[in-house]
Amino acid sequence: MVVKRIVANVAADSVQEVRTFYSALFGLDVLMDLGWVVTLGTAEVAVIQMSILSEGGSGAPVPDLSIEVDDVDVVYSRAKAMGCEVVHDLRNEPWGVRRFFIVDPTGKLINVLNHLT
Repeated sequence: MVVKRIVANVAADSVQEVRTFYSALFGLDVLMDLGWVVTLGTAEVAVIQMSILSEGGSGAPVPDLSIEVDDVDVVYSRAKAMGCEVVHDLRNEPWGVRRFFIVDPTGKLINVLNHLT
């Protein structure tokens, strides 16, 4: 048996508002839109991972979603321009990631990161 995909589901009263938020911030494409459910993604093949946390590291709370990007500084600039609430400011962490936390329109805590090389 092989896990083929793990999907993050975000409950939203305004599906279109949350669709716009994630599309604008991360450049995600609409893969499916039935009105009540929108699936966003990219053509890139993603690594399947599931993290189980007792804390968020560096004194941060446990995030609801972690999204790895190729340039976290670009996404941070977009998030600031969009007026996103930054909960954990952009920083390099001792375990080799550069990250920040924001809150999405549904109140979900998002960890945006890239690995340092």
